[in-house]
Amino acid sequence: VQLVESGGGLVQPGGSLRLSCTASGFTFRRYSMRWYRQAPGQERELVATISSVGGNTNYADSVKGRFTISRDNAKTMVYLQMNSLKPEDTAVYYCNAVKSPFDYWGQGTQVTVSS
Repeated sequence: VQLVESGGGLVQPGGSLRLSCTASGFTFRRYSMRWYRQAPGQERELVATISSVGGNTNYADSVKGRFTISRDNAKTMVYLQMNSLKPEDTAVYYCNAVKSPFDYWGQGTQVTVSS
């Protein structure tokens, strides 16, 4: 099982980034996918969730209206489009695949929002 995040980097406030997560080693289309983030000294926070078939999405209040989660089951990839980025969005972003009792994590990608 492997989840590999990409697309992080340094961006100015108000800018955009698109994170990608490539999955392998499990039946991707059967798993709910999530993006979490963790800032230094803080607990890991659930940012966005998308159901296995992509019909249902949920967002943390802090990112609602700015972030969009999507998935491509044919490519076994999940995305997080992040717009209107703020300094408080700075964190390591993690991709997570869940289908009880299985729970898989990527290694994370750093997003830094700074001028």
